[in-house]
Amino acid sequence: TDYGSSLTVSLPAALQPHQPFQIIVRYTTADGPAIWWLDPELTYGNAKPFVFTQGHSVCNRSFFPCFDTPAVKCTYSATVKAPSGIQVLMSATQSSYLEEEGVYQFYMEYPVPAYLVALVAGDLIHADIGPRSRVWAEPCLLPTAISKLSGIVERWLAAAESLYGPYIWGRYDIVFLPPSFPIVAMENPCLTFIISSILESDEFLIIDVIHEVAHSWFGNAVTNATWEEMWLSEGLATYAQRRITTETYGAAFTCLETAFRLDALHRQMKLLGEDNPVSKLQVKLEPGVNPSNLMNLFTYEKGYCFVYYLSQLCGDPRHFDSFLRAYIEKYKFTSVVAQDLLDSFLNFFPELKEQCVESKAGLEFERWLNATGPPLAEPDLSQGSSLTRPVETLFKLWTTEPLDSVAAASSVDLTKWRTFQTVLFLDRLLDGSPLPHEVIKKLSECYSSQLDSMNAEIRIRWLQIVVRNDYYPDLYKVRRFLENQMSRMYTIPLYEDLCTGTLKSFALEIFYQTQNQLHPNLRKTIQQILSQGLNPLPAIDTTAVTTDTPAMVLEDKVSEATNGAISLRDVNVSA
Repeated sequence: TDYGSSLTVSLPAALQPHQPFQIIVRYTTADGPAIWWLDPELTYGNAKPFVFTQGHSVCNRSFFPCFDTPAVKCTYSATVKAPSGIQVLMSATQSSYLEEEGVYQFYMEYPVPAYLVALVAGDLIHADIGPRSRVWAEPCLLPTAISKLSGIVERWLAAAESLYGPYIWGRYDIVFLPPSFPIVAMENPCLTFIISSILESDEFLIIDVIHEVAHSWFGNAVTNATWEEMWLSEGLATYAQRRITTETYGAAFTCLETAFRLDALHRQMKLLGEDNPVSKLQVKLEPGVNPSNLMNLFTYEKGYCFVYYLSQLCGDPRHFDSFLRAYIEKYKFTSVVAQDLLDSFLNFFPELKEQCVESKAGLEFERWLNATGPPLAEPDLSQGSSLTRPVETLFKLWTTEPLDSVAAASSVDLTKWRTFQTVLFLDRLLDGSPLPHEVIKKLSECYSSQLDSMNAEIRIRWLQIVVRNDYYPDLYKVRRFLENQMSRMYTIPLYEDLCTGTLKSFALEIFYQTQNQLHPNLRKTIQQILSQGLNPLPAIDTTAVTTDTPAMVLEDKVSEATNGAISLRDVNVSA
Protein backbone atom coordinates (compact mmCIF):
# COMPACT_ATOMS: atom_id res chain seq x y z
CA THR A 1 0.00 0.00 0.00
CA ASP A 2 2.93 2.36 0.50
CA TYR A 3 3.56 2.30 -3.24
CA GLY A 4 0.03 2.93 -4.43
CA SER A 5 -1.90 1.50 -7.35
CA SER A 6 -2.05 2.26 -11.03
CA LEU A 7 -4.34 4.91 -12.49
CA THR A 8 -5.79 4.02 -15.89
CA VAL A 9 -7.01 6.90 -18.04
CA SER A 10 -9.18 6.05 -21.04
CA LEU A 11 -8.48 8.32 -24.00
CA PRO A 12 -11.19 9.48 -26.40
CA ALA A 13 -11.68 7.09 -29.30
CA ALA A 14 -11.45 10.00 -31.73
CA LEU A 15 -7.89 10.81 -30.67
CA GLN A 16 -5.56 10.42 -33.62
CA PRO A 17 -2.09 8.80 -33.31
CA HIS A 18 0.53 11.38 -32.23
CA GLN A 19 -2.17 13.99 -31.71
CA PRO A 20 -1.27 16.17 -28.70
CA PHE A 21 -3.65 15.95 -25.76
CA GLN A 22 -3.80 17.11 -22.16
CA ILE A 23 -4.86 15.20 -19.05
CA ILE A 24 -5.63 17.01 -15.79
CA VAL A 25 -5.57 14.95 -12.59
CA ARG A 26 -6.86 16.68 -9.47
CA TYR A 27 -5.50 15.01 -6.36
CA THR A 28 -4.55 15.57 -2.73
CA THR A 29 -1.52 14.12 -1.03
CA ALA A 30 -0.33 14.40 2.56
CA ASP A 31 1.78 11.68 4.15
CA GLY A 32 3.56 9.23 1.88
CA PRO A 33 6.93 7.55 1.37
CA ALA A 34 8.23 10.54 -0.62
CA ILE A 35 7.17 13.32 1.74
CA TRP A 36 8.95 13.97 5.04
CA TRP A 37 7.31 16.53 7.36
CA LEU A 38 9.46 17.72 10.27
CA ASP A 39 8.34 19.60 13.35
CA PRO A 40 10.65 22.48 14.32
CA GLU A 41 12.20 20.31 17.06
CA LEU A 42 13.64 18.00 14.38
CA THR A 43 15.59 20.82 12.70
CA TYR A 44 18.86 22.35 13.84
CA GLY A 45 17.37 25.78 14.44
CA ASN A 46 14.25 24.50 16.27
CA ALA A 47 12.46 27.53 14.82
CA LYS A 48 10.26 26.55 11.87
CA PRO A 49 8.75 23.39 10.38
CA PHE A 50 10.52 21.73 7.49
CA VAL A 51 9.51 19.44 4.64
CA PHE A 52 11.52 17.63 1.99
CA THR A 53 10.82 14.93 -0.56
CA GLN A 54 12.90 11.88 -1.43
CA GLY A 55 11.73 10.26 -4.67
CA HIS A 56 14.33 7.56 -5.25
CA SER A 57 13.45 5.05 -6.35
CA VAL A 58 9.66 4.62 -6.54
CA CYS A 59 8.44 7.03 -3.87
CA ASN A 60 7.41 10.04 -5.95
CA ARG A 61 4.16 8.35 -6.95
CA SER A 62 3.03 9.38 -3.44
CA PHE A 63 4.02 13.00 -4.26
CA PHE A 64 2.32 13.44 -7.64
CA PRO A 65 0.73 11.22 -10.33
CA CYS A 66 3.52 10.10 -12.64
CA PHE A 67 4.98 7.38 -14.82
CA ASP A 68 7.20 6.22 -11.97
CA THR A 69 9.88 4.49 -13.99
CA PRO A 70 13.35 5.72 -14.98
CA ALA A 71 12.54 4.74 -18.58
CA VAL A 72 10.20 7.74 -18.92
CA LYS A 73 11.52 11.31 -18.84
CA CYS A 74 9.69 14.61 -19.07
CA THR A 75 9.97 18.30 -18.25
CA TYR A 76 7.89 19.67 -15.39
CA SER A 77 6.61 22.89 -13.87
CA ALA A 78 5.27 23.55 -10.38
CA THR A 79 3.56 26.30 -8.45
CA VAL A 80 4.11 26.17 -4.69
CA LYS A 81 2.48 28.38 -2.09
CA ALA A 82 4.21 28.66 1.28
CA PRO A 83 3.82 30.71 4.48
CA SER A 84 5.92 33.85 4.88
CA GLY A 85 9.43 33.06 6.08
CA ILE A 86 9.52 29.61 4.49
CA GLN A 87 11.96 29.23 1.60
CA VAL A 88 10.92 26.74 -1.09
CA LEU A 89 13.40 25.08 -3.49
CA MET A 90 12.97 22.48 -6.23
CA SER A 91 15.20 20.53 -8.60
CA ALA A 92 14.47 22.92 -11.46
CA THR A 93 16.44 25.05 -13.92
CA GLN A 94 14.22 28.13 -13.49
CA SER A 95 12.44 29.64 -10.49
CA SER A 96 10.65 32.83 -9.46
CA TYR A 97 8.89 34.17 -6.36
CA LEU A 98 5.82 36.40 -6.10
CA GLU A 99 6.29 37.80 -2.61
CA GLU A 100 2.89 39.48 -2.28
CA GLU A 101 1.18 36.14 -3.00
CA GLY A 102 3.72 33.89 -1.28
CA VAL A 103 3.93 31.80 -4.45
CA TYR A 104 7.00 30.11 -5.94
CA GLN A 105 7.07 28.97 -9.54
CA PHE A 106 9.52 26.37 -10.89
CA TYR A 107 10.29 24.95 -14.30
CA MET A 108 12.63 22.12 -15.30
CA GLU A 109 13.38 22.65 -18.98
CA TYR A 110 15.16 19.34 -19.54
CA PRO A 111 13.48 15.91 -19.40
CA VAL A 112 14.10 14.02 -16.16
CA PRO A 113 12.70 10.78 -14.70
CA ALA A 114 10.06 11.11 -11.98
CA TYR A 115 12.44 10.19 -9.14
CA LEU A 116 14.53 13.33 -9.75
CA VAL A 117 11.68 15.75 -9.05
CA ALA A 118 12.41 17.08 -5.56
CA LEU A 119 11.14 19.78 -3.21
CA VAL A 120 12.41 21.22 0.07
CA ALA A 121 10.94 23.99 2.20
CA GLY A 122 11.99 25.44 5.53
CA ASP A 123 14.10 28.03 7.31
CA LEU A 124 16.78 28.14 4.63
CA ILE A 125 19.17 30.91 3.62
CA HIS A 126 21.89 30.84 0.98
CA ALA A 127 25.36 32.03 0.08
CA ASP A 128 27.14 31.91 -3.26
CA ILE A 129 30.20 29.65 -3.23
CA GLY A 130 31.10 29.88 -6.92
CA PRO A 131 30.02 31.39 -10.24
CA ARG A 132 27.22 28.81 -10.68
CA SER A 133 26.84 27.36 -7.20
CA ARG A 134 25.37 28.32 -3.88
CA VAL A 135 24.73 26.50 -0.63
CA TRP A 136 21.41 26.55 1.19
CA ALA A 137 21.20 25.68 4.87
CA GLU A 138 19.54 26.63 8.12
CA PRO A 139 21.02 29.92 9.41
CA CYS A 140 22.99 28.22 12.19
CA LEU A 141 24.66 25.85 9.68
CA LEU A 142 25.36 28.20 6.80
CA PRO A 143 28.76 29.51 8.01
CA THR A 144 30.06 25.94 8.32
CA ALA A 145 28.75 25.00 4.88
CA ILE A 146 30.42 28.08 3.35
CA SER A 147 33.75 27.37 5.04
CA LYS A 148 33.75 23.77 3.82
CA LEU A 149 32.71 24.31 0.20
CA SER A 150 33.48 27.87 -0.89
CA GLY A 151 35.45 27.84 -4.13
CA ILE A 152 36.02 24.10 -4.40
CA VAL A 153 32.69 23.03 -5.95
CA GLU A 154 33.57 25.02 -9.07
CA ARG A 155 36.92 23.26 -9.13
CA TRP A 156 35.14 19.88 -9.13
CA LEU A 157 32.67 20.96 -11.81
CA ALA A 158 35.51 22.22 -14.01
CA ALA A 159 37.41 18.94 -13.57
CA ALA A 160 34.28 16.96 -14.49
CA GLU A 161 33.69 19.11 -17.57
CA SER A 162 37.27 18.60 -18.73
CA LEU A 163 36.65 14.85 -18.58
CA TYR A 164 33.05 14.41 -19.72
CA GLY A 165 31.94 17.56 -21.51
CA PRO A 166 29.80 20.57 -20.58
CA TYR A 167 27.69 20.66 -17.43
CA ILE A 168 24.21 20.89 -18.95
CA TRP A 169 22.04 21.78 -15.95
CA GLY A 170 22.95 25.45 -15.52
CA ARG A 171 23.31 25.83 -11.77
CA TYR A 172 24.79 23.35 -9.31
CA ASP A 173 23.39 24.25 -5.89
CA ILE A 174 23.52 22.26 -2.67
CA VAL A 175 20.99 22.21 0.16
CA PHE A 176 21.91 20.77 3.54
CA LEU A 177 19.00 18.93 5.14
CA PRO A 178 18.28 18.10 8.79
CA PRO A 179 19.57 14.80 10.16
CA SER A 180 16.24 13.09 9.44
CA PHE A 181 17.20 12.92 5.75
CA PRO A 182 17.15 9.14 5.26
CA ILE A 183 20.27 8.77 3.08
CA VAL A 184 23.60 10.58 2.79
CA ALA A 185 23.00 12.49 -0.45
CA MET A 186 20.72 12.64 -3.48
CA GLU A 187 21.65 13.90 -6.95
CA ASN A 188 18.53 15.95 -7.71
CA PRO A 189 19.36 18.02 -10.83
CA CYS A 190 20.44 21.61 -10.12
CA LEU A 191 19.95 21.04 -6.37
CA THR A 192 21.89 18.27 -4.63
CA PHE A 193 20.39 17.22 -1.28
CA ILE A 194 22.96 16.37 1.41
CA ILE A 195 22.50 15.42 5.05
CA SER A 196 23.92 18.11 7.34
CA SER A 197 25.49 15.50 9.62
CA ILE A 198 28.25 14.91 7.07
CA LEU A 199 29.54 18.49 7.36
CA GLU A 200 31.93 17.61 10.17
CA SER A 201 33.61 14.82 8.17
CA ASP A 202 35.60 16.70 5.53
CA GLU A 203 36.80 13.79 3.41
CA PHE A 204 33.39 12.10 3.35
CA LEU A 205 31.83 15.44 2.42
CA ILE A 206 34.28 15.80 -0.48
CA ILE A 207 33.55 12.30 -1.80
CA ASP A 208 29.79 12.61 -1.35
CA VAL A 209 29.53 15.93 -3.18
CA ILE A 210 31.84 14.81 -5.99
CA HIS A 211 29.78 11.64 -6.39
CA GLU A 212 26.63 13.74 -6.80
CA VAL A 213 28.47 16.04 -9.25
CA ALA A 214 29.33 12.94 -11.29
CA HIS A 215 25.64 11.99 -11.37
CA SER A 216 24.99 15.18 -13.38
CA TRP A 217 26.41 13.20 -16.31
CA PHE A 218 25.82 9.59 -15.24
CA GLY A 219 22.32 9.06 -13.86
CA ASN A 220 20.72 12.43 -14.54
CA ALA A 221 21.70 13.14 -18.17
CA VAL A 222 21.86 9.43 -19.09
CA THR A 223 19.73 7.21 -16.87
CA ASN A 224 19.33 3.48 -16.37
CA ALA A 225 16.06 2.53 -18.11
CA THR A 226 15.26 -0.14 -15.52
CA TRP A 227 15.91 -0.41 -11.78
CA GLU A 228 17.38 -3.86 -12.46
CA GLU A 229 20.44 -2.08 -13.90
CA MET A 230 21.09 0.63 -11.31
CA TRP A 231 24.82 0.00 -11.75
CA LEU A 232 24.59 1.93 -15.04
CA SER A 233 24.13 5.07 -12.99
CA GLU A 234 25.97 4.18 -9.78
CA GLY A 235 28.93 2.26 -11.24
CA LEU A 236 29.60 4.93 -13.86
CA ALA A 237 29.11 7.76 -11.35
CA THR A 238 31.53 6.08 -8.94
CA TYR A 239 34.09 5.69 -11.74
CA ALA A 240 33.64 9.34 -12.76
CA GLN A 241 33.85 10.44 -9.12
CA ARG A 242 37.24 8.73 -8.82
CA ARG A 243 38.50 10.23 -12.05
CA ILE A 244 37.54 13.65 -10.68
CA THR A 245 39.23 13.05 -7.32
CA THR A 246 42.36 11.81 -9.10
CA GLU A 247 42.45 15.02 -11.12
CA THR A 248 41.91 17.25 -8.07
CA TYR A 249 43.47 15.36 -5.14
CA GLY A 250 45.83 12.84 -6.71
CA ALA A 251 45.87 9.09 -7.29
CA ALA A 252 46.98 8.19 -3.75
CA PHE A 253 43.88 9.71 -2.15
CA THR A 254 41.62 8.06 -4.73
CA CYS A 255 43.22 4.66 -4.14
CA LEU A 256 42.81 5.05 -0.37
CA GLU A 257 39.09 5.84 -0.69
CA THR A 258 38.69 2.95 -3.16
CA ALA A 259 40.45 0.53 -0.78
CA PHE A 260 38.10 1.61 2.01
CA ARG A 261 35.02 0.99 -0.19
CA LEU A 262 36.26 -2.34 -1.58
CA ASP A 263 36.91 -3.49 1.99
CA ALA A 264 33.26 -2.71 2.70
CA LEU A 265 32.21 -4.59 -0.46
CA HIS A 266 34.02 -7.74 0.63
CA ARG A 267 32.53 -7.37 4.12
CA GLN A 268 29.06 -7.22 2.62
CA MET A 269 29.79 -10.19 0.38
CA LYS A 270 30.92 -12.21 3.38
CA LEU A 271 27.64 -11.41 5.14
CA LEU A 272 25.40 -12.04 2.13
CA GLY A 273 27.25 -15.02 0.66
CA GLU A 274 28.88 -15.22 -2.77
CA ASP A 275 25.86 -16.92 -4.34
CA ASN A 276 23.39 -14.24 -3.31
CA PRO A 277 21.51 -13.00 -6.39
CA VAL A 278 21.66 -9.37 -5.22
CA SER A 279 25.40 -9.47 -5.94
CA LYS A 280 24.65 -9.54 -9.69
CA LEU A 281 24.91 -6.32 -11.66
CA GLN A 282 21.76 -7.26 -13.56
CA VAL A 283 19.67 -8.15 -10.57
CA LYS A 284 16.19 -9.61 -11.03
CA LEU A 285 13.46 -7.37 -9.63
CA GLU A 286 10.55 -9.45 -8.36
CA PRO A 287 7.02 -7.97 -8.50
CA GLY A 288 6.17 -5.94 -5.41
CA VAL A 289 9.79 -5.46 -4.34
CA ASN A 290 10.91 -1.88 -3.72
CA PRO A 291 13.91 -1.33 -6.02
CA SER A 292 15.65 0.65 -3.26
CA ASN A 293 15.91 -2.61 -1.30
CA LEU A 294 18.25 -3.89 -4.02
CA MET A 295 20.69 -0.99 -3.66
CA ASN A 296 23.89 -2.26 -2.11
CA LEU A 297 27.63 -1.92 -2.49
CA PHE A 298 27.60 -4.28 -5.49
CA THR A 299 25.57 -1.65 -7.36
CA TYR A 300 28.36 0.84 -6.70
CA GLU A 301 31.62 -1.04 -6.30
CA LYS A 302 31.13 -4.08 -8.50
CA GLY A 303 29.69 -1.71 -11.09
CA TYR A 304 32.74 0.50 -10.66
CA CYS A 305 35.10 -2.46 -11.07
CA PHE A 306 33.41 -3.40 -14.37
CA VAL A 307 33.67 0.17 -15.66
CA TYR A 308 37.29 0.32 -14.51
CA TYR A 309 37.96 -2.95 -16.36
CA LEU A 310 36.51 -1.44 -19.54
CA SER A 311 38.78 1.59 -19.10
CA GLN A 312 41.81 -0.69 -18.77
CA LEU A 313 40.98 -2.42 -22.04
CA CYS A 314 41.56 0.97 -23.70
CA GLY A 315 45.11 1.18 -22.34
CA ASP A 316 44.84 4.84 -21.34
CA PRO A 317 42.03 6.19 -19.11
CA ARG A 318 41.96 9.37 -21.23
CA HIS A 319 40.85 7.29 -24.22
CA PHE A 320 38.02 5.95 -22.06
CA ASP A 321 37.16 9.51 -21.00
CA SER A 322 36.75 10.33 -24.71
CA PHE A 323 34.38 7.41 -25.12
CA LEU A 324 32.31 8.50 -22.11
CA ARG A 325 32.04 12.02 -23.54
CA ALA A 326 30.69 10.55 -26.79
CA TYR A 327 28.34 8.25 -24.83
CA ILE A 328 26.90 11.22 -22.91
CA GLU A 329 26.48 13.25 -26.08
CA LYS A 330 24.69 10.39 -27.83
CA TYR A 331 22.30 9.43 -25.03
CA LYS A 332 21.80 12.59 -22.94
CA PHE A 333 18.21 13.12 -21.78
CA THR A 334 17.39 9.48 -22.54
CA SER A 335 17.40 6.20 -20.64
CA VAL A 336 19.56 3.24 -21.59
CA VAL A 337 20.17 -0.43 -20.89
CA ALA A 338 23.54 -2.12 -20.42
CA GLN A 339 23.65 -3.29 -24.01
CA ASP A 340 23.51 0.33 -25.19
CA LEU A 341 26.64 1.13 -23.18
CA LEU A 342 28.52 -1.98 -24.24
CA ASP A 343 27.60 -1.73 -27.93
CA SER A 344 28.68 1.92 -27.92
CA PHE A 345 31.95 0.95 -26.26
CA LEU A 346 32.77 -1.71 -28.86
CA ASN A 347 31.77 0.57 -31.74
CA PHE A 348 33.95 3.37 -30.38
CA PHE A 349 36.93 1.00 -30.11
CA PRO A 350 36.67 -1.22 -33.22
CA GLU A 351 40.10 -2.71 -32.54
CA LEU A 352 38.76 -4.09 -29.23
CA LYS A 353 35.71 -5.42 -31.02
CA GLU A 354 37.99 -7.24 -33.48
CA GLN A 355 39.84 -8.77 -30.51
CA CYS A 356 36.49 -10.05 -29.14
CA VAL A 357 37.23 -8.56 -25.71
CA GLU A 358 33.58 -9.07 -24.78
CA SER A 359 34.19 -12.83 -24.84
CA LYS A 360 37.58 -12.99 -23.11
CA ALA A 361 37.64 -16.20 -21.05
CA GLY A 362 36.71 -15.56 -17.42
CA LEU A 363 36.03 -11.88 -18.09
CA GLU A 364 33.10 -12.09 -20.48
CA PHE A 365 30.83 -9.05 -20.41
CA GLU A 366 27.86 -11.38 -19.89
CA ARG A 367 29.58 -12.90 -16.86
CA TRP A 368 30.33 -9.45 -15.42
CA LEU A 369 26.62 -8.67 -15.64
CA ASN A 370 25.04 -11.92 -14.49
CA ALA A 371 27.50 -13.80 -12.29
CA THR A 372 27.05 -13.64 -8.52
CA GLY A 373 29.95 -13.00 -6.19
CA PRO A 374 32.90 -10.61 -6.19
CA PRO A 375 34.07 -8.49 -9.13
CA LEU A 376 35.86 -10.55 -11.78
CA ALA A 377 38.78 -8.11 -11.56
CA GLU A 378 39.70 -5.29 -9.19
CA PRO A 379 41.75 -2.14 -9.78
CA ASP A 380 45.44 -1.83 -9.06
CA LEU A 381 45.61 0.37 -5.95
CA SER A 382 49.39 0.40 -5.57
CA GLN A 383 49.48 4.16 -6.14
CA GLY A 384 47.82 4.51 -2.75
CA SER A 385 50.36 2.41 -0.86
CA SER A 386 51.89 5.46 0.86
CA LEU A 387 48.52 5.90 2.61
CA THR A 388 47.32 2.29 2.94
CA ARG A 389 50.61 0.70 4.07
CA PRO A 390 50.68 2.51 7.48
CA VAL A 391 47.13 1.24 8.09
CA GLU A 392 48.11 -2.34 7.33
CA THR A 393 51.22 -2.08 9.49
CA LEU A 394 49.34 -0.70 12.49
CA PHE A 395 46.58 -3.27 12.16
CA LYS A 396 49.16 -6.09 12.19
CA LEU A 397 50.83 -4.63 15.29
CA TRP A 398 47.54 -4.84 17.17
CA THR A 399 46.37 -8.24 15.92
CA THR A 400 49.57 -10.31 15.90
CA GLU A 401 50.07 -12.47 18.98
CA PRO A 402 51.73 -12.16 21.36
CA LEU A 403 50.89 -8.50 21.84
CA ASP A 404 54.44 -7.27 22.40
CA SER A 405 54.40 -4.34 19.98
CA VAL A 406 52.17 -2.01 21.99
CA ALA A 407 54.94 0.55 22.40
CA ALA A 408 55.40 0.82 18.65
CA ALA A 409 51.66 0.89 18.04
CA SER A 410 50.98 3.49 20.69
CA SER A 411 53.51 5.85 19.15
CA VAL A 412 51.29 6.26 16.07
CA ASP A 413 49.46 9.59 16.18
CA LEU A 414 46.08 9.04 14.51
CA THR A 415 45.38 12.78 14.55
CA LYS A 416 47.93 13.13 11.76
CA TRP A 417 46.22 10.51 9.59
CA ARG A 418 43.61 11.17 6.90
CA THR A 419 40.05 10.28 7.84
CA PHE A 420 39.92 7.42 5.34
CA GLN A 421 43.09 5.92 6.85
CA THR A 422 41.58 5.97 10.34
CA VAL A 423 38.21 4.53 9.30
CA LEU A 424 39.95 1.81 7.27
CA PHE A 425 41.99 0.87 10.37
CA LEU A 426 38.92 0.91 12.64
CA ASP A 427 36.82 -1.07 10.15
CA ARG A 428 39.44 -3.80 10.12
CA LEU A 429 39.45 -3.89 13.92
CA LEU A 430 35.66 -4.12 13.76
CA ASP A 431 35.90 -7.06 11.39
CA GLY A 432 38.19 -8.79 13.89
CA SER A 433 35.96 -8.14 16.90
CA PRO A 434 35.55 -9.41 19.51
CA LEU A 435 39.22 -8.82 20.27
CA PRO A 436 41.12 -10.15 23.29
CA HIS A 437 40.29 -8.04 26.35
CA GLU A 438 43.91 -6.97 26.77
CA VAL A 439 43.95 -5.66 23.19
CA ILE A 440 40.77 -3.60 23.54
CA LYS A 441 42.00 -2.24 26.87
CA LYS A 442 45.30 -1.12 25.35
CA LEU A 443 43.56 0.29 22.27
CA SER A 444 41.40 2.43 24.51
CA GLU A 445 44.40 3.62 26.50
CA CYS A 446 46.27 4.56 23.32
CA TYR A 447 43.58 6.06 21.13
CA SER A 448 40.30 6.71 22.92
CA SER A 449 41.13 10.30 23.87
CA GLN A 450 42.50 11.01 20.38
CA LEU A 451 39.33 9.64 18.75
CA ASP A 452 37.05 11.69 21.02
CA SER A 453 38.00 14.87 19.18
CA MET A 454 37.55 13.43 15.68
CA ASN A 455 34.57 13.49 13.33
CA ALA A 456 31.47 11.32 13.67
CA GLU A 457 32.51 8.88 10.91
CA ILE A 458 35.54 7.98 13.03
CA ARG A 459 33.85 8.12 16.43
CA ILE A 460 30.98 5.80 15.49
CA ARG A 461 33.44 3.13 14.39
CA TRP A 462 35.36 3.31 17.66
CA LEU A 463 32.09 3.13 19.60
CA GLN A 464 31.04 0.08 17.59
CA ILE A 465 34.34 -1.54 18.62
CA VAL A 466 33.53 -0.65 22.23
CA VAL A 467 30.08 -2.26 21.94
CA ARG A 468 31.15 -5.37 20.03
CA ASN A 469 33.83 -5.99 22.66
CA ASP A 470 31.59 -5.23 25.68
CA TYR A 471 34.18 -2.72 26.86
CA TYR A 472 32.26 -1.16 29.74
CA PRO A 473 34.73 1.63 30.68
CA ASP A 474 33.90 3.46 27.42
CA LEU A 475 30.16 2.75 27.31
CA TYR A 476 29.35 6.21 28.65
CA LYS A 477 30.72 7.56 25.36
CA VAL A 478 28.18 5.45 23.46
CA ARG A 479 25.39 6.99 25.52
CA ARG A 480 26.75 10.52 25.00
CA PHE A 481 27.04 9.95 21.24
CA LEU A 482 23.47 8.63 20.85
CA GLU A 483 22.08 11.43 23.01
CA ASN A 484 23.42 13.91 20.45
CA GLN A 485 22.59 12.13 17.18
CA MET A 486 19.36 12.24 15.19
CA SER A 487 20.63 10.68 11.94
CA ARG A 488 20.00 7.14 10.69
CA MET A 489 23.62 6.68 9.70
CA TYR A 490 24.92 7.47 13.19
CA THR A 491 22.24 5.75 15.29
CA ILE A 492 21.13 2.53 13.61
CA PRO A 493 24.60 0.89 13.41
CA LEU A 494 25.08 1.35 17.15
CA TYR A 495 21.59 0.14 18.04
CA GLU A 496 22.11 -2.91 15.82
CA ASP A 497 25.36 -3.75 17.58
CA LEU A 498 23.93 -3.08 21.05
CA CYS A 499 21.00 -5.41 20.36
CA THR A 500 23.11 -8.14 18.79
CA GLY A 501 25.21 -8.41 21.93
CA THR A 502 24.43 -8.31 25.64
CA LEU A 503 23.64 -4.61 25.93
CA LYS A 504 20.01 -4.49 24.80
CA SER A 505 18.74 -3.12 28.12
CA PHE A 506 21.34 -0.33 27.84
CA ALA A 507 20.07 0.40 24.32
CA LEU A 508 16.46 0.50 25.51
CA GLU A 509 17.35 2.91 28.26
CA ILE A 510 19.00 5.33 25.82
CA PHE A 511 16.17 5.00 23.30
CA TYR A 512 13.44 5.83 25.81
CA GLN A 513 15.37 8.92 26.86
CA THR A 514 16.06 10.17 23.32
CA GLN A 515 13.17 8.96 21.14
CA ASN A 516 11.36 12.32 21.13
CA GLN A 517 14.27 13.90 19.26
CA LEU A 518 14.07 11.28 16.47
CA HIS A 519 11.97 11.41 13.32
CA PRO A 520 9.00 8.99 13.56
CA ASN A 521 10.38 6.88 10.69
CA LEU A 522 13.73 6.46 12.46
CA ARG A 523 11.99 5.85 15.76
CA LYS A 524 10.00 3.03 14.16
CA THR A 525 13.13 1.46 12.68
CA ILE A 526 14.93 1.49 16.03
CA GLN A 527 11.87 0.04 17.76
CA GLN A 528 11.97 -2.84 15.26
CA ILE A 529 15.65 -3.42 16.06
CA LEU A 530 14.96 -3.33 19.80
CA SER A 531 12.03 -5.74 19.54
CA GLN A 532 14.01 -8.47 17.74
CA GLY A 533 13.60 -11.62 19.80
CA LEU A 534 11.23 -9.95 22.25
CA ASN A 535 7.51 -9.75 22.75
CA PRO A 536 6.22 -6.58 21.04
CA LEU A 537 7.49 -3.51 22.84
CA PRO A 538 4.73 -2.04 25.00
CA ALA A 539 3.47 1.44 24.37
CA ILE A 540 5.12 3.54 27.04
CA ASP A 541 4.30 6.99 28.34
CA THR A 542 7.72 8.52 27.87
CA THR A 543 6.98 11.28 30.34
CA ALA A 544 6.91 8.65 33.06
CA VAL A 545 9.93 6.63 31.96
CA THR A 546 12.83 6.50 34.38
CA THR A 547 16.24 5.04 33.81
CA ASP A 548 15.00 1.87 35.50
CA THR A 549 12.14 1.29 33.07
CA PRO A 550 14.01 -0.59 30.32
CA ALA A 551 15.38 -3.12 32.77
CA MET A 552 11.84 -3.80 33.99
CA VAL A 553 10.27 -4.30 30.57
CA LEU A 554 13.12 -6.24 29.03
CA GLU A 555 13.55 -9.96 29.07
CA ASP A 556 17.28 -10.32 28.67
CA LYS A 557 17.41 -12.25 25.44
CA VAL A 558 19.90 -12.02 22.63
CA SER A 559 18.14 -12.20 19.31
CA GLU A 560 19.45 -14.92 17.06
CA ALA A 561 17.83 -13.05 14.19
CA THR A 562 20.25 -10.15 14.50
CA ASN A 563 23.40 -12.23 14.74
CA GLY A 564 25.33 -11.80 11.51
CA ALA A 565 22.90 -9.15 10.33
CA ILE A 566 24.11 -6.58 7.86
CA SER A 567 24.89 -3.41 9.74
CA LEU A 568 24.07 -0.09 8.12
CA ARG A 569 27.79 0.62 8.41
CA ASP A 570 28.35 -2.04 5.76
CA VAL A 571 25.90 -0.62 3.26
CA ASN A 572 25.82 3.11 4.07
CA VAL A 573 26.04 4.61 0.62
CA SER A 574 25.04 7.77 -1.13
CA ALA A 575 22.37 7.71 -3.75
